[in-house]
Amino acid sequence: MTSIWLHDARPPTFPPLDPGRRIDTAVVGGGITGLVTALLLAEEGIEVAVLEADRLGGVTTGHTTGKISLLQATRASRIRTVHDDRVLRAYLDANREAKQWLLRYCADHDIPVQTAPAYTYAQTERAVPILRAELEATRKAGLPTEFVTDLDVPFPHCGAVRLDGQAQFDAMDAIAALARDLAARGVPVFEHTRVRGLRREGDRQTLDTEHGDLSAHTVVLATGTPILDRGGFFARLEPQRSYAAAFTVPGDFPTGMYISADAPVRTLRPIPTDRGDLLLVGGTGHGVGRTERARAHADDVVRWTQRHFPGAEPVFRWSAQDYHPIAELPYVGPLLPWNDRVLVATGFAKWGLTNGVAAARALVGRLTGKPPHLGGHLRQLAAARARGCADRHEGQWRCRTPAFLRLAGFRHPRRAAPRRAARRRRGPGGAQRARARRGVHRLRRHPPGVRGLPASGRHSHLERCRDVLGLPAARVALPARRRAAGGPRHPLAARRRRAPRP
Repeated sequence: MTSIWLHDARPPTFPPLDPGRRIDTAVVGGGITGLVTALLLAEEGIEVAVLEADRLGGVTTGHTTGKISLLQATRASRIRTVHDDRVLRAYLDANREAKQWLLRYCADHDIPVQTAPAYTYAQTERAVPILRAELEATRKAGLPTEFVTDLDVPFPHCGAVRLDGQAQFDAMDAIAALARDLAARGVPVFEHTRVRGLRREGDRQTLDTEHGDLSAHTVVLATGTPILDRGGFFARLEPQRSYAAAFTVPGDFPTGMYISADAPVRTLRPIPTDRGDLLLVGGTGHGVGRTERARAHADDVVRWTQRHFPGAEPVFRWSAQDYHPIAELPYVGPLLPWNDRVLVATGFAKWGLTNGVAAARALVGRLTGKPPHLGGHLRQLAAARARGCADRHEGQWRCRTPAFLRLAGFRHPRRAAPRRAARRRRGPGGAQRARARRGVHRLRRHPPGVRGLPASGRHSHLERCRDVLGLPAARVALPARRRAAGGPRHPLAARRRRAPRP
C-alpha cells in the first residue's frame, strides 16, 4: 500500500550520518514538525542538523490527508470538555498562526494550495448534539462557523458545521521545499539514520545512531511518539491506526473537505492531479493492536466509497498512524520537567499540519528566548497539562493526574482539600494509621520520596518508577518528630516490635 503523496515524492535525497559530528541542536524526525523547527532555528543563526530514520516525510507527513483546517472534526468540543474556554482559544489561536505561516510559506515557494470550506457532518441524528457542541465551542473560541443542513453530497448526513476559507495541499510539496531551503542554508540533513538511544555526557547530549554518535547541546524529538522510554508517554498517548484510499470517480463529486463527527469516521477531500481529479476517502480507524481484522477496516473504506460513488475505483491505498493525547492538548516542551536539553513535540491527534508548525514555533521560541505570542501560550498550557495540572471549568476539576505522574510525586489539586478534611476527622496520627492499614504509600514532589511504604516493597517500587520516568532515585522521607525521637520508621514496624499477645 503506497500513499498517493509518496508515489511521486519530490524531496531531494540526503546521505546517512557521518559519525563524530558536534552541533548545537539536533532535530530527530524529518516530517513537517522537524523540518520547520530546523528551518526556524537556522534562520535564528543556530547550528542545527536533522536526522531521519527513513526518507524525509516518509512516515506521518507522507500519509496525511493534507488538510490545513481550524475546524478539526470535533477537537474544539473535546478540548472544551477537559479545559476551559481560555485554553481552547489559545489552542485555536496557535493553530491559526501556524496555518497563516504555512500558507505564506507555500505562496513564497510556489506550492499549489486549494482553498475549500471544511465540514464536520453528522451521519445520523444521534450525532447532531455533537455538532451543536462543536458549533458552540468554535464560536466561543472566535471561529465564524455556521450550522448547515443542505449538503450536496451523495452519502447520508443530518447537518454539518461549516467553516469557510480553509485549505488543502500535497504535504510532500512542502517537505521538498523545506528540504531545499535547509540545503541552501547549509543545514546538514541525514536520511536513513535511525536514532537508537541518548546519553548525557557533561552538558551535552550524545545520540546513538546506527551509523555512529552525534553530539548536541540540545535535542528536539519531532517523531510521531518520543523514541526514548522516558516521560511515560506510552501512557499519555493513544496510538490510532486509520486507512485511506484515492479513487477515480466518474462524474462530479464534492469539492469541500468533509469529516464525520460520529463513528465510523469518514473523511473526504478532492485531489487535483495532472491526470484528473481524484477523491480521497479515509477513516474506519481503531486503536493500534485493538483489532484482529485490520484488512477488513481497510476494505470498508472501499466498500463505502463504491456504495455512495458508483463506479469509483481505488488507485492508491495506504494506512496512517497517529497519536492522541489523553488530555486532548499536544505535548510541546521538555521531555522531563527537569531537563530543558531534550524537547519533544507530539500528540497532534491527526491534525499535525497546523499543530506541527505551531509546535515548531513554540520550541524555537523556547530555545531562542523569543517565543511567539500565541505559540508560547500553547506551549505553557501544554506544559502545565503535562505536569498533571488541570484548568478549572464550571467549578469542577475535569482532568485527573495520571497514575504515572502520581508515582513521580505530582498530586492533583482537587484531592488536597478532602485529604485535609479526612485528616482532621481522624485526629493526630490518624493519617499514618490509615495508610498503614491500607498498605499504600504517598509521594512528595521535592524530592520524590515515600512515606508509609513498608520496607519490603519500597525499593523495587521506586526503582520501577525511576526507570520509567527517568528520575533520580528517591530517598525515604520520614516525619521530623519521628526521626528526632529515634522511634520506629513506620507504624507497621512498631507493631512488629510489640510483644505477641498471650
